[in-house]
Amino acid sequence: MAPVTPERADPRPERHDAGMGIRVGLVGAGGVGARHARVLSGFEDVELAGIWDADAGVAAALAGAVGAPVAAGLDSLLDRGLDAVWLCVPPFAHGDLELAVIRAGLPFLVEKPLAADLAVAERVAAAVAAAGLPTATGYHWRHLDTVDRARDALAGAPVRLVDARWWGTTPPPTWWSRSDRSGGQVVEQATHVLDLLRVLAGEVAEVVGGAAPSTREGRDVPDATAAVLRLDSGAVGTVSTSCVLPAPTAAALEVVADGTWVHLTETALRIRTAAGDEDVSPAVDGRTAVDRAFVDVVSGRPAPPGLVDVAEALATHRLAWAVTEATRTATTVRVPR
Repeated sequence: MAPVTPERADPRPERHDAGMGIRVGLVGAGGVGARHARVLSGFEDVELAGIWDADAGVAAALAGAVGAPVAAGLDSLLDRGLDAVWLCVPPFAHGDLELAVIRAGLPFLVEKPLAADLAVAERVAAAVAAAGLPTATGYHWRHLDTVDRARDALAGAPVRLVDARWWGTTPPPTWWSRSDRSGGQVVEQATHVLDLLRVLAGEVAEVVGGAAPSTREGRDVPDATAAVLRLDSGAVGTVSTSCVLPAPTAAALEVVADGTWVHLTETALRIRTAAGDEDVSPAVDGRTAVDRAFVDVVSGRPAPPGLVDVAEALATHRLAWAVTEATRTATTVRVPR
């Protein structure tokens, strides 16, 4: 990877004036990139000025679907007078892309996870901090209004137990089944519920766990993992994942506090107290809200509370890495700070 100088690059003189809307570029035209492209192209104050993907055919298909031009390469995309970049690439592709965008002095939104490993995520986060650039990440669950309701329900009640789980199937991309490409199921998928665990229960100090090895040829991502957490507060918790089911089955976080139980998914919230049960559905589409939030930031408006920048995402990535290492090695791993 090319080194990044600490100084932030000066804005390019041809950069668009964000006062009348912003010009954005999209890197990565796969499933997640396509979702962001559809959302961004629906905002009246956003011009999708170019799409680039290492697979030119995939980029062309998405560009045609949303009415955006195709860029011949990353440099070509960054030369289009952009105000920001959306990076929607697989975990193994992170690192050089972010550093190039940082050198261009452009704010960026990067999809989770930050990388397939910890070292690349740490390096990118350090470069972002040195450059002083606005950033956002794809932790869209944080934008759900049900997360705020869950936090309110737990306010003042000491958390004693948490349980995070992600039980599903093996995603079809070939890179997902290789831990050096995806980071594994904890890093690539369960990171969403680990992020909310930090929000609702606090920071994790250390992890111990184990894994059931893969029984599928060509896949080294474990069939299942299970870990026990010790939180800074003295609370305890569990995390479990599995990718052997025929369809997504459970992606949830449960929190037990003194007198309060919370069960949170992307689509529902249940709260149980002595007063009875409360069932709430989110009124916010988190997948749209995360893009809207960063567009507002790039346009000069204040960042909403749910927006997760690279520095905050790194804390969640460190936790996911610690869980992965603890289950891989069957040893106790302290969460880096």
